[in-house]
Amino acid sequence: MNKFINRRDWISAGALSFFGGGLFSELVSAEDLVDRPRNFGKAKSCVVVFLFGGQGQQDTYDLKPDAPAEIRGEFSPIATNVVGTQICEHLPRLSQVMDKVTIVRSMSHSDFEHGSASYTALTGHPHPLPGTNTPARPEDFPTYGAAVAHLKPTRRPVPNAAVLGPVMHQGNRPPMAGQNAGFLGHAFEPFRVDQDPNDSNFSVSELALPAEVSGTRFDQRYNLLNKLDPRLQAVDRLGEIRGMNDLKQRAFGLLRSGRSRQAFDLSHESAKLRDQYGRHRFGQTMLLARRLVEAEVPLITVNWARSNREEWDTHSKNYPTMKDKLLPPFDQGMSAFLTDLDDRGMLDSTLVIALGEFGRTPKINKDAGRDHWPDVYSVLVAGGGVRRGVVVGASDPHAAFPASDPIAPWDLSATMFHLLGIPPEIHIHDRTGRPASLSLGRVTTDLLS
Repeated sequence: MNKFINRRDWISAGALSFFGGGLFSELVSAEDLVDRPRNFGKAKSCVVVFLFGGQGQQDTYDLKPDAPAEIRGEFSPIATNVVGTQICEHLPRLSQVMDKVTIVRSMSHSDFEHGSASYTALTGHPHPLPGTNTPARPEDFPTYGAAVAHLKPTRRPVPNAAVLGPVMHQGNRPPMAGQNAGFLGHAFEPFRVDQDPNDSNFSVSELALPAEVSGTRFDQRYNLLNKLDPRLQAVDRLGEIRGMNDLKQRAFGLLRSGRSRQAFDLSHESAKLRDQYGRHRFGQTMLLARRLVEAEVPLITVNWARSNREEWDTHSKNYPTMKDKLLPPFDQGMSAFLTDLDDRGMLDSTLVIALGEFGRTPKINKDAGRDHWPDVYSVLVAGGGVRRGVVVGASDPHAAFPASDPIAPWDLSATMFHLLGIPPEIHIHDRTGRPASLSLGRVTTDLLS
């Protein structure tokens, strides 16, 4: 099982540096760009908001008011600021920013289990053991942040990828697969911030030098490592030490950089803006994500998981839980994030994807809750070269199966990589040189502006 390294270990290793010299531009020729779908490389950053447990499509963006009572449920649709588009009555703030987003109502795959379906949602690849809660393993496909860190790292003194939120578990099992660097190795683990940004004591101290290490002492350590590197590389057979040298360079750069520390410092934000995002974990995490976008971190993942008090897997009391605990903070934090990005002129260069691993059954169960349903579900996509104010795909009258344009998680991943300027059809290699396709899907041109 892969180890999930903490932030201090991450800094110690200098994780998230490009492995092998940073020559990504050689992967894409000028001729190659001519034949690509539009908006290739439009997005500078991507924010993946992962709603563990899976939002019910009938309770959010795909209500069925004309269906029988046992299908349509307790929530009613409301109009949005896009004529003809309706969403749930308990998302009033999002209803006023629908002109900034695309709703996909025809996401579809066949995996009913949280662990393996979450792996698919966070890597774009079906799990080799579908329908299981297999823990993270060294041979796993890398999570999105690790893949981006490997293929298109930033040269700025900020992390190449960050995860805001806790490591996710299914019950009391070990960490779920799909959250780490997998076969790319620890060198590409995203920088993880698992503290609550809404806590008054929130800080990311790992990006500051320890009090006992002066600037002079820091430079001496750096120079000593530089002297050791040539001797170590002489015995390096798998290129791992060369990779760790790149990591070292990034770690020292991050520790020297005020820019990186400031990106994680919410004290620079006004009280008014913090209130707009919501004084709760999700709202302040989305504000932190906006600061990382501003600092040009390429891939940011926001985990809505257990420490948010409630997950989206509402197997009992679905409607009161959604109405009172889940939808209000999501509505506030997500709408503020989209508005803030757009007001700052950053939404067009920032791809935003809000998704779960699947949706919910058409009918509520005997405990007044939902059960797992991957056959059709909805996601929100915005910015970074995506169309605004439209709905892509449709479900049948019971929100049970796609009625048109089914889109698989691997199609969404191919579109994401395309918009980030990474050809989705390329291969990436593990530490022994074995190739794997970056994406198995197609770029979904219906999503592109």
